Amino acid sequence: MSRKPNYDRNELIDRARDLFWRRGWAGTSLKDLEDALQIKPGSFYAAFGSKDALFELAMDKYALDGAERLKELALKYGPIQALQRFPEMVIGNNDAPAKACMLSKTLLELHAHNHPLAGKANLHLLRMEGQFAELFQQAQSAGDIDSGHDPKVLARRYQSDLLGLRVSAERDGVDATAIAQEIADSLVRL
Repeated sequence: MSRKPNYDRNELIDRARDLFWRRGWAGTSLKDLEDALQIKPGSFYAAFGSKDALFELAMDKYALDGAERLKELALKYGPIQALQRFPEMVIGNNDAPAKACMLSKTLLELHAHNHPLAGKANLHLLRMEGQFAELFQQAQSAGDIDSGHDPKVLARRYQSDLLGLRVSAERDGVDATAIAQEIADSLVRL
């Protein structure tokens, strides 16, 4: 009879996500994962199969968490205010392992190597862009944004601004909070 694992799989995925987010795919060794997760090699392989499989789970969790935070903002404040508040929220978490987006870091790191995880990161970014477009569409329907704007174009630009913001937040001497406010203020002019 097989033993039940004495660890919380979701907690291990969260810890792996934070390690991968901070160090990237190539910068995280199996030994690093075993140490961070406090798990032996045999248990690691039994639980996750491979480093790539765990990275994919961690990336999926990262993307799901971001999408859920945006949904919660939209439910609480409505579409336009959610879009205005989101930039500060993504850089304002001092407990985050990094300010830069894990998905964009993964895409940049692994795309040149044609690694399948780069494609998965791109799909997550496209889904997030779709979520932004939906909020822009809702804001148009509510009369908060002029109907002459294409919500998909607005979403693409907004996501690009957020990705730039998150890279800027990693840099010394850059006031990322001011940039986040500029992004939020630019939505009022739409």
